[in-house]
Amino acid sequence: MARPRNFNEDDVIERAAAAFGQLGYTGCSVDDLVAATGLQRGSLYKAFGSKRGLFEQVLRRALAGDWQHDPAALDLLITALRELASIDLPVAALCRDALAACSQDPAQLLGSRLLAHLPIKD
Repeated sequence: MARPRNFNEDDVIERAAAAFGQLGYTGCSVDDLVAATGLQRGSLYKAFGSKRGLFEQVLRRALAGDWQHDPAALDLLITALRELASIDLPVAALCRDALAACSQDPAQLLGSRLLAHLPIKD
């Protein structure tokens, strides 16, 4: 009989989203995720399979709602496009589907978000 989970999956995904949003996919180590989520490494792997599996859950959750107006969701989408979509077909499909269903011009939406990250020159 499997042991019941001692954590709230929604909280873990939310904390992991913050870590991925801040550090990017490749910059975020499993140790960073352990620190951010409070899970032990074994629990993280048991629940999500891998860092990539956790990222996919984070991305799915981020793109499920009104993501076009959520800066954090846009940042996760940009991270997925920049770091994973060219080598990961399921992540590419998530990105493609989200952008195809976008009610705004995807290029303008993503471009505006990228520009928002540029430093302001005084």
